[in-house]
Amino acid sequence: MASPVRGVSAGERKRDAGQAGPMTEDSRLVHWERRTEMLLSLASLTYLAGYAVLVLAPDLADAWRDCSLALLLASWALFVVDYAVRWRLGGEGLRFVRRHSLDTLVVLLPLLRPLRMVRFYEAVLHQRGAPRLSLHARVMFYAGVSTLLLGFAGALAVYAEERGAPGTEMRTFGDAVWWTCSTLSTVGYGDVTPITPMGRVVGVGLMASGLALLGAVTGSFSSWLIQVFSREDERGQGQGQGEGQGQGEGTGRPSGG
Repeated sequence: MASPVRGVSAGERKRDAGQAGPMTEDSRLVHWERRTEMLLSLASLTYLAGYAVLVLAPDLADAWRDCSLALLLASWALFVVDYAVRWRLGGEGLRFVRRHSLDTLVVLLPLLRPLRMVRFYEAVLHQRGAPRLSLHARVMFYAGVSTLLLGFAGALAVYAEERGAPGTEMRTFGDAVWWTCSTLSTVGYGDVTPITPMGRVVGVGLMASGLALLGAVTGSFSSWLIQVFSREDERGQGQGQGEGQGQGEGTGRPSGG
């Protein structure tokens, strides 16, 4: 008795390969981004850790400071290599810089790398079909973590500029953290404010970044609620139409003699 399982011939394999086709530039770019996302996330944490050591431990031994600086530069080099590879795979030339302005800004200022969370949020907005809480929950979780990382980086940056400045109100790193929290939350108590030009530039960046990331959280949650309510309304309308048709059929049925 012949086996019902039929082997795949060489011609069929060639045909399937022909239908799949070669990888396009877009598919290679997506493949590269998926494979490097975790590595770049670890590099971001390494960069932030090295920067924190340089800011918070000014009296550290020269050997440890050199090691921290080496880790910081190596992480930044990974960002540059990733940007160059995606530029090459994108095949857009100078248009890549305009279309990926956020990525360009992250390469110039690696401390802003948590802002790439906005790209993931934009991808969720284009999601279609049934609302998936897990997807939107991931957006809110990642945006929240990015806000914490960005706030920590902002506190380090403003503290590095403000400490030791004449008339400064940020005498400790705790003061910088308190100022960062009030700035990101758009409260702005005003009891602690930067006085140096670069410190105020950092403040403006934190204001804009906080609005973007907090908007991602609230926007994602609102989008999920709208999808849920829309589907409930459609389901309720469908049930109402079905009941109306059933009642119409019951009244039109002839009675038995």
